[in-house]
Amino acid sequence: MLYLVPSPIGNLKDITLRAIEIFKEVDLILAEDTRTSGYLLNHYQINKPISPYHQHNEHKIVHHIVAQLVEGKKIALMTDAGTPGISDPAFLLVRESIKAGIKVECLPGATAFVPALVNSGLPANRFCFEGFLPPKKGRQTLLKNLATEERTLIFYESPVRLVKTLEEFIVYFGAERPCSVSRELTKMFEENKRGTLQEVVDYFKEKTVKGEIVIVVAGVDN
Repeated sequence: MLYLVPSPIGNLKDITLRAIEIFKEVDLILAEDTRTSGYLLNHYQINKPISPYHQHNEHKIVHHIVAQLVEGKKIALMTDAGTPGISDPAFLLVRESIKAGIKVECLPGATAFVPALVNSGLPANRFCFEGFLPPKKGRQTLLKNLATEERTLIFYESPVRLVKTLEEFIVYFGAERPCSVSRELTKMFEENKRGTLQEVVDYFKEKTVKGEIVIVVAGVDN
């Protein structure tokens, strides 16, 4: 059995009781960063073998993991924060596990873009999740295509690139397009800044930005 187990995006209390139960019963926990995940596991007194699984080693070890699953082991995959597979490694392992006839279960739980979308004040009935934009190749083409997207747009971004990305959005989407930027969700210094793209970029130009970032942008004509 392979379990995909969401972990809190900030507040450690945002883990489910079932997630804790799964962590305690599996034979092995795969973690994006064993130090980060170790803090969560120690907090809930979970003492299980833990191994790194991330974008830099997944192609090398995926078949070894599948072999362990075929042998009958129960394995849980977690990321630093949020649900595995949402802008984090999981797809490759899930695909290969399914090919090998392994049962896969994904537990419901934290995903950063959901609270950011819901509290943005923008339409949440139809949306388009883009995750992290490509850094170079294909970036401009994608933004041109998204300029006419009617659904609410959701992006992940790093603090150091936030202002630059918002300025690019102004070029392709227009300065008056409504948006919302959420950072440090569920943590002590959570912040949700709403306004036009121009208002929001002007605000963050004057700040030192830290934490994980979710940008929500209104679709065209919304």
